[in-house]
Amino acid sequence: MTAQNQGSGDQPPIRRVAILFAGGPAPAANAVISTAAASFLRQGISVVGILNGYSHLVEYAPDRPLVEGRDYITIDAQRLRRTRNSRGIMIGTARTNPGKHVNHPDDLADSEKNAPLRTVHAALASLEVDALVSIGGDDTLKSANKFRLVQKHLDKGSRHIRVVHVPKTIDNDYLGIDFTFGYFTAVETLAGEIRNLLADAEATRAYYLAETMGRSAGWLAYGAAMAGEASLVLSVEDVSGRFASQETTTDPNTGETKTRKIMNLPEVVRHIVSAMRTREREGKEFGVIVLAEGLAEFLPSEYLKGIPRDDHGHISIAQVDLGRTFSRLVSEEYKKETGKSRKVTGLQLGYESRCAAPHAFDVMLGSQLGVGAYRALVEENRDGVMISVAGQLDLNYVDFDHLVDPKTLITVVRFIKEKSDFHRLARFLETQVSE
Repeated sequence: MTAQNQGSGDQPPIRRVAILFAGGPAPAANAVISTAAASFLRQGISVVGILNGYSHLVEYAPDRPLVEGRDYITIDAQRLRRTRNSRGIMIGTARTNPGKHVNHPDDLADSEKNAPLRTVHAALASLEVDALVSIGGDDTLKSANKFRLVQKHLDKGSRHIRVVHVPKTIDNDYLGIDFTFGYFTAVETLAGEIRNLLADAEATRAYYLAETMGRSAGWLAYGAAMAGEASLVLSVEDVSGRFASQETTTDPNTGETKTRKIMNLPEVVRHIVSAMRTREREGKEFGVIVLAEGLAEFLPSEYLKGIPRDDHGHISIAQVDLGRTFSRLVSEEYKKETGKSRKVTGLQLGYESRCAAPHAFDVMLGSQLGVGAYRALVEENRDGVMISVAGQLDLNYVDFDHLVDPKTLITVVRFIKEKSDFHRLARFLETQVSE
């Protein structure tokens, strides 16, 4: 144990760390896990990898202890050989949400609502864990923050488990960091698919409506569209002005009315058709339109009937099939305006990008974030911080309180700012539509 890991104040030395990954996969995930684990092992700190997110931890009970190989693994130097550039996630993942019933600070003291979080603590304590490295998206950050806060409501003398979080999402919509690991690999993978589709579209004088990942913001859709030379890109940030509308619905059971923002679907479809007709005037009878999957949340309710939601309240976007929905509407509008038929095919892109071989930048970024988790806990004696980098991969640490609303316990999404240089670049590179 180094002098840097002697603890300070109420922070005892760290002897064992757990690493947990939750949510969707991302390229360079293993760079984070491998480098973080190696950093701790070098200082004589043992490391356990929690398998499949929180799914096993929430099932823990004194009469159902965690079992090595089924619920967790011991990570050692032998297991880490040549893993930094490997695909997938060496400890697996899941979307289980132990904090789904905690939606307000008062809920943290409610023994019924906080039960899954207390079970997670008991499970980790049973492994004699001193700290948790959480890796995941904004939902996983919320879980990490709730896990940190619920420990204030445990019995006196309970084991305190420090927690730090590494931001993960190929959507790149994280507040507190410029780019998330895996983003550029995902962009290049999707851009390659778009370039292939463009060649196919040109050969057949057709259009593809490609739905890409990007639930909350359009960073991935915009990046893939720019790098792939798509004809047009639309994301959730674009649901404004003439592309936005409102819908009022009434709950048949309670009679309660709710109003929500939706897409002005006819206007959006007309905009896409205008881009197609503009291209035709330029001698281009083909193209690829990129749509971010998050637009599905802004569809009128008639399109979302029967679509299930996950533990975090998100609709199952794959079952909406945004590309096919738009392809039908665009085909109909195009024929209405021109009297001609044009083949418009909708398809979904995204899953093939989540475990693509990571690019060098993502491996370097992921590795620095993994080292940052070690430095935050051992060298900085931090608790409740997100690991971040700026400039030339310079490490910094952002308190959970700056990333999560303390009143709602909800994270803040980073959208593409309208008129920002990134936004203007995407608009400059796409088809210039004059309507």
